[in-house]
Amino acid sequence: MKNMTVQKFNDMKQETYKANPGRPTHITSNEQYEIILDRVEELLQVVDNNTPSDNKYSVELELLSNLVADYEEVYMPVIQPTLAEILRLRMVEMGLNQKGVAQLLDVSPSRISEYLNGSSEPTLKVARNMGKKLSIDPHILLGV
Repeated sequence: MKNMTVQKFNDMKQETYKANPGRPTHITSNEQYEIILDRVEELLQVVDNNTPSDNKYSVELELLSNLVADYEEVYMPVIQPTLAEILRLRMVEMGLNQKGVAQLLDVSPSRISEYLNGSSEPTLKVARNMGKKLSIDPHILLGV
């Protein structure tokens, strides 16, 4: 299986170089993405922190990792969670219900319900408390 992955990668690399001689390449399909990911996994078994940066496997790993990162940035963007999603997650992690969160933040349970359904935003004071007591990132609290 390992040799088949290497062969697929080498075939794909040759086709790409023929189509784009001397130019940087990019991943153009999910199949290429999967093949390159497999190759990155193989290279991670060979390259470590002590491998010289001019080692051919290290260079290949760097190039392929950049291709993967570029592809993922376009086709698999990470979407920042909403305040409601993070608040629900913290409630589960901390074993709290709406009433418990309300007591912790010194607000009414109905206000927590409004935060959870997105009909209300916390005041600056409550947002500060959420950040401190629930460890919620300020960027999420501010919606940026």
